[in-house]
Parts: sequence; C-alpha cells; structure tokens
Amino acid sequence: MQAAIDELESLAYGVPLAFASEFSGHPRRMDRPPHKVPMIYDLQTTDDPRDIVHRSVQALVEGQVIGVPSETVYGLVASSLCPAAVRRLAQWTATCRGWSTQSDESTAGQAGFVAPTADAGSIALCVRSTEAVGDFLMPMTILGRRLSERCFPGPLTLIADCDDAVSAMSCLPESVAGTLRAGAGQRSSPAGGPVAFRVSGHRLLSHIHRYLSAPLVWGEIGLPDASPPTTAEKLQSALNAGTGESLPLLLDDGISRYGDEGTVVRVTGNHWHVQRTGVIQQAAMNQFVKPVIALVCTGNTCRSPMAETLLREALRRKFGREDVARVVSAGVAAGHGSGASPQSVEVMGRRGLDLTGHASQPLEDSLMTMADLVLTMTRRHRDAIVAAWPDRAERVFTLRRDGGDVSDPVGMPVDVYEQCADQIVSELEGWLSELPPDFFPSDGPNEGPDDEPPRHNAGSE
Repeated sequence: MQAAIDELESLAYGVPLAFASEFSGHPRRMDRPPHKVPMIYDLQTTDDPRDIVHRSVQALVEGQVIGVPSETVYGLVASSLCPAAVRRLAQWTATCRGWSTQSDESTAGQAGFVAPTADAGSIALCVRSTEAVGDFLMPMTILGRRLSERCFPGPLTLIADCDDAVSAMSCLPESVAGTLRAGAGQRSSPAGGPVAFRVSGHRLLSHIHRYLSAPLVWGEIGLPDASPPTTAEKLQSALNAGTGESLPLLLDDGISRYGDEGTVVRVTGNHWHVQRTGVIQQAAMNQFVKPVIALVCTGNTCRSPMAETLLREALRRKFGREDVARVVSAGVAAGHGSGASPQSVEVMGRRGLDLTGHASQPLEDSLMTMADLVLTMTRRHRDAIVAAWPDRAERVFTLRRDGGDVSDPVGMPVDVYEQCADQIVSELEGWLSELPPDFFPSDGPNEGPDDEPPRHNAGSE
C-alpha cells in the first residue's frame, strides 16, 4: 500500500493542482519546490475517507499543523496537547493576519502576540460537541449556554471567560492556554480570562475528533486581499504568501459550505457583542440570544394560549416591549392549527388582547431543544414532559409556583375563564420577579422589534 502511494506521489510531483484530481483518493502535490510542497488529500474523490482521517489524526498526534475544511472557511488545526504545534499555528496565523508580535514571548502567556479586537477569535479551541464545550466554558452563563446550544455545531465562534479553578482549560499545557487567551484578545495571562470556542459541523472534523483525547486549536488566516480562504488552494496560497511556509498535510473538500467567515460573538455575563459579522447576520443573532419561554397545557386551545398572550403583555409592561423573549405555547396532546376556544378569545378581548390568530401546535423536539423555561398548567403535564425529555427536567416547572394545578376551564362559563386568566396573571408576575437577572440578555447593537427572523439555522451539515 505504501509503495503504491509513494509511486503515485512521484507521478503527481510537479503536476498542477487542477489536474491532480485524477489521482483519486490519493495524495496530491502542488507545483512548488520540494520544501514547499503540501500533501493534499481529496475528500470528494476518495473511495474510503477513513484512511485520510487516520493519516490526519496521526499527523496531529505527532505534532504537525495541518489544513482542514470547515463549513465556513479552511483553517489550520493542531492538537491542543502539542505546545510546539500550537505555537507554530499561532505564529503563522499572527503573521498572515499582520498582528503585532513581540520577541519577548513571556507576554500574553508566551504567545508573543495579542489578537486585535477585530481579529479576536481567529485562534480558537475547536471542540467536538456542544456538551464538550461545557467542560471548558466554565462557569457557564445562561447566555453562553443558550448560544452554544442553539448555534453549535455551526458557523459561530463564541468568546467567553473561563475560570481555571473550574474549567478543563487547566488541563491543557500552560502555553497552549496562554495562546488561546491571547488569540481571544487577552493582554495578560491570569488563571482565567476569555477563550474563543467553535464546534464545527463539518464531517471531517467530526471524525477526527473521535480519535483524539483533547480538542483541537483552530487558526484562521486570511488572504492578502482580505477575502476568506474558502478552498484548500486558497488556504495554502495565503499561508505561503504570508509566511513562505507550506503545510505537511492539506485536506480538500471543495468550496466550503457557506463560503464566508463565521460570526464571532463576545459574551460577558448577560452582555453580548458581535465582534465580526459573518454567516450569521446581526438580525439572526438578535433572535438567538433571546430566551424562549414555553407555556404548555393539553390541547393548546384554552389555558396555554391565554398564558402566552398574558405573558407577552406582562413583558411589555415590565420592559417596555414584549419581544425581549420569544413566547410560545403548545399542548402535550394538541394537533396542528386549531383556534383558541371562543371563551378564551372573549376573555382576552376584554383585556384588550387579541387571541383570534392563535393556531394550536403539539409540543415537539424543536421547541424543547430551544426552550429556556417551560411552564405547565398541571403536574401531570410536567411529568409527561420530563418523561419524554428527561435531559430538560431542570427547565420544566408548573406555572403555579407551589406545584399545584391550573384547572382546565374547557366547557365552563366565561366567568370561569376569567378566574383562570386571573390566576395565570398572578403566577406569571411571580415568575418574572423571580427569574435570575441574567435570564434576559442586555441588548446587542441595532436590536429592535422590527428585526427580521433568523435566516440561518445554525446546525450541523
């Protein structure tokens, strides 16, 4: 096998990249002098990508920096357990991006640079899953958790503070942790500070992560004209033009899925700021940061629709606008498209609220995945939800804070609906007063009620 590969390499040597694809599934060489030649593997023509994955893992474990595709752009990766490789990746990234570097590498955790604000996040810790982010991003704020759950894996880089006393960052080599913090814009290296995180949904990186015991460090370089490197050829050209160096291994999967840089967001407590607008636009981020509150009953035609409408009104009174949160209602045994009961519509109308456009919906995975808080009308509703989604149990409560039930008014006179609505209002006001102060994020720039809904579903490929 190795002899065949060596023979193909000798045949491919000197062949222009555009014609090298004929060597299906085997390494290609770019037309450069021997010491500048990367080994390129084409993922789109190989019959078995497992060999490419194994070669990539071996290179990373041996301390090499390799080039890989992601859903956004092509980038450099190194094992976070190989300080020399991470140092090389950081130096190449800093040089290609024109960062100011220092000869005294004691500054910024021996990184020798501090990423400027505009480029913070270009060096990031690339972890395998949303759950793995939680091991490193500690303590996890409500907003940090919300964005990681909704946008990972996907085209987002999240910068947030990590405390080494509780974070798995303390398990990485000190110089690697210092480089990551410098890449996130940290000017000193205390036992904590900001770190940039990304979780790629690209199939190749997902496979590579399975064989590694630690995350990768990701480096994102730009082309001389500031355009993103969306192909393997562009990545190698940018690196060679910026540093004169060449990658030992470069994986080619064609043009990247989104063809643009990812969005970089800095989170501090419940404050957030888009440092670089990329695939996820500002209007979409405005929606991703908002809490989702779900009100649940049985058929989603009486109690929960009234609770949804009344909660929106309570938010408007408390914050001056109702869209500080996304409020929805659903039923554990509901169908799609039924209107609210006539009595519910009448009771809300008496309060100046419109329920005529309501359409029922069942409680489904898509809603439970997003919901920050689920309030049920009865204990049985809560029990059913926790049985179906046990991993969400800590976010599911009865609307009545004493654990009791809000009785179903179906089939009863309008006066009973009025009493039910009064009870719901009282409980909602209690919930709003007891929610933690960081449950509602501070406004990001340009946020407003007229922002369009997200155009991008930040999930995996």
